[in-house]
Amino acid sequence: MPVFPSYLTPEQEEELRNIANAIVAPGKGILAADESTGTIAKRFAGIGVENTEENRRRYRELLFTAENVGENISGVILFHETLYHKTKDGVPFVKILNDKGIIPGIKVDKGMVVLAGTDGESTTQGLDGLSERCAQYKKDGAQFAKWRCALKIGDQTPSYQAMFENANVLARYASICQQNGLVPIVEPEVLCDGEHDLYTAQKVTEQVLAFTYKALSDHHVYLEGTLLKPNMVTAGQSCTQKYTPEQNARATVLALSRTVPAAMPGVVFLSGGQSEEDATLNLNAINQYQGPKPWALSFSFGRALQASVLKAWQGEEKNKEAAQTQLITRAKANGLASLGKYQGDMATAAGEQSLFVPKHTY
Repeated sequence: MPVFPSYLTPEQEEELRNIANAIVAPGKGILAADESTGTIAKRFAGIGVENTEENRRRYRELLFTAENVGENISGVILFHETLYHKTKDGVPFVKILNDKGIIPGIKVDKGMVVLAGTDGESTTQGLDGLSERCAQYKKDGAQFAKWRCALKIGDQTPSYQAMFENANVLARYASICQQNGLVPIVEPEVLCDGEHDLYTAQKVTEQVLAFTYKALSDHHVYLEGTLLKPNMVTAGQSCTQKYTPEQNARATVLALSRTVPAAMPGVVFLSGGQSEEDATLNLNAINQYQGPKPWALSFSFGRALQASVLKAWQGEEKNKEAAQTQLITRAKANGLASLGKYQGDMATAAGEQSLFVPKHTY
C-alpha cells in the first residue's frame, strides 16, 4: 500500500487554514514592510533620511499606527529587527498590529545567492536553522512567513536547474513553516527585467508556477494553509510594446488557472517595480477579468504602498499625519482593486512614478 506522510494534526491544519483565510479576507491585503537594513537605506537615501535604527523604528511606527489602517490591511510582513521594535511609548509593534486586527508576519529567508552552474541565476538561502527560528518567531507573535525566490527571463533563462532548485527550496521552507504553526507565503517571482513581451512573461510564469506546485506536492505541503505571492504577468520593463491592464490581467489569470490548485486560498501579488497606480490598476483588472478564479486575488505590496508615504514623510515628525494619509489612501485603493471596484480616482503623491529597480533585492 502507498504511504502518504502527514506531519500536521487536524488542529494544526485548521489553525493554518484560518490564518491564511483571514489574510485574504475580502477587501484586504498585505503591507510588505520587511525591507532589510540595506534596502531601507536606499529608500531613506531618496528622501535624505539617515539609516539609523531609530529612524527605521520611527518610520515603521508611522505605518503601523495609522488610523484605520486595519480596514484594508490584514497582515504586515516584518523584518527581524522590526518584529522586536516598540513604539516611542514602549508598546510592542506586534501588540499594535494585533490590536488593529492585523496579523504579524516575518521574512525568514536570508537573501539570494548565485546558483553555481548557471548563467548568473540565483537561489535563496536560509534553510539551516529555519525550524528553530520559525518556532521562536511563532512564540514572539508572528503567524505567517515569507520567503522570496527570483527568476529572470533571458535568452537561456530561467533554466531547468534554476526552476527546479527554487521550487524545491520554497517547498522545504513551506513545510518547515507549517510544522511550526506559520502560514508560508510562497514567492516565486519572475523578474520584469528585460525586453521580453507579454506572451513570453506568461509562458515563463506558467513554467515557474508548475515547478513550484509540483515541489509543494512532493513535500506534502498543506495547500489550504499557504498563500502564493507571484508576479503579475507583465512585459519586460524594456519591451517596446505596451500592454493594457486588461491584457495583463488576461495573461495573469490564464497563467494562474493553468498551474495553481484551487485548494490554495489566496494569491497576494507583489508589485514588482510597477508604479503605485499601475499596480492598483492591474490588480483591479485581474479581479474584473471574466475567467476561472477560485482563489482570492489580493496584494502584498511594499514599494507600491510606501512610495507616496516616504515622499510625504521626508523623515519629519510634522509630516507624520500627511504620510499616514497617503498610506491609508493607497491601502483603500488596493482594497477596492482586490474586489474589482477601483475607479482610478485615488492617485497619491508618487502614484505615477515607476518603482522599478533592476535585479531587485530586499
